[in-house]
Amino acid sequence: MHSRILTVTLAASAVLTLTGVATPANATAGRAAPSLEGVWQMDGYGTAVAVSGRSLTTYDTTAVSCLPGTMKGEQQGRTAPDGSRRFPVFGGAVDVTVTPRGDDTARLRIASSAGTRTLHRVAALPDRCAKKPAADPRAVFDVFWQTYAENYPFFAAKHIDWQAVRDRYRPRVGKDTTDDELFAVLREMIEPLHDAHTSLSDGKGREFGGLRPDTPPHGPEDLARIDAAVAKAVGVPLRQYAGGALSFARLPEGTGYLRITRFVGYTEEESYAKWEAELDAALDGIPWRKLTGLVVDVRLNGGGADPLALRVISRLTDRPYTAYTKYARNDPRDPTRFTPGQPITVRPHHGPRFGGPIAVLTGPLAVSAAETFTQALMARGPEPVRIGQNTQGVFSDTMDRTLPNGWSFALPNEEFRTADGTTFDGPGIPPHHRTPVFTEEEFEQGRDSALAKARELLRHRDG
Repeated sequence: MHSRILTVTLAASAVLTLTGVATPANATAGRAAPSLEGVWQMDGYGTAVAVSGRSLTTYDTTAVSCLPGTMKGEQQGRTAPDGSRRFPVFGGAVDVTVTPRGDDTARLRIASSAGTRTLHRVAALPDRCAKKPAADPRAVFDVFWQTYAENYPFFAAKHIDWQAVRDRYRPRVGKDTTDDELFAVLREMIEPLHDAHTSLSDGKGREFGGLRPDTPPHGPEDLARIDAAVAKAVGVPLRQYAGGALSFARLPEGTGYLRITRFVGYTEEESYAKWEAELDAALDGIPWRKLTGLVVDVRLNGGGADPLALRVISRLTDRPYTAYTKYARNDPRDPTRFTPGQPITVRPHHGPRFGGPIAVLTGPLAVSAAETFTQALMARGPEPVRIGQNTQGVFSDTMDRTLPNGWSFALPNEEFRTADGTTFDGPGIPPHHRTPVFTEEEFEQGRDSALAKARELLRHRDG
């Protein structure tokens, strides 16, 4: 999952693996596994996948466009007995595995994303994939608008008539429209969505990223001020792990304090496998069995990879359970149609864990994977108490796309639902106990109301 606040994205550092449910060994004896050679259409995501020899190439498609996708790689290692093949992409930072499930269906797994994606075999790429796309301003506008029209799930929830947006803005774009004018138009189209998983970049320093209107300032000076305030409120030295992304202290009353500021970038090298190893080493260093309670602070967390968030939660449960169920919009004409739900499971770590009471500190600077982390903890038993303010309200992986003129943009296309079908996209996950979070008054008075409330509740957890 990619966040547009306070963190790097995984868009330029992934390895693709096409995977599925393994076929029993005795079922494959005497016959070869189905081949992945050919062209596949992903269910949802607007993506075509071509496998030729040892090469994998993706294409981003809409009804009006076909452009080279961001995932491209050469197979690493041999093809497995079940037919699965692994393709390092984005410089080999993340594994993507593809596994056939019969002659006409396959599964694709991206190591840095929770769950898998279904592929269906098709005869060939669309004819438009073989043509050089027009790059004039109106063609750029059309690809941008059409990509949102076919994939964005939240127009109704945000009270946006996307057809009316086209009718309003397309007359402002012509063959002589300047880059400045075009960028302004595209930005104005998506800014009212107030969605932190929407973004636009011209690759030359001009950037736009959506945000919920009540998001507090988070420039470098603000972040330094928050860090200093947190350290003072904790009151004991914090030990840092994973490149400073995790901090831990055992408080005088026996409660643990675990601060997580991102689920990405734990090593200087952009390698998802090394991030996993670094995170595991950090979590191994925490004295889980000595804690009477645990405060988990994600109030300042720009997100990252959902599986890393789930890896933390595996240390916080003694039983497997469903964290959430993932759906992706998959009908270009009907925004209410989604892929079948895919339950994402938390499995307990085989080693020291903490099964006691937890308080989670949240706020609007808890974004993306910090929110799926919070949502996954809601199904834990016992359920943690949430303290602070609503999270930002973005959960989906981002679809990272390129426009015909070379600009890049992103949007969400997934929903993460609770067992009763609830989604928190837009307003974010609310707290049980609402307190100020990083406000000017809190700073001036040297106060951290959320942390103080968490410590109080954990000391008197029977109440």
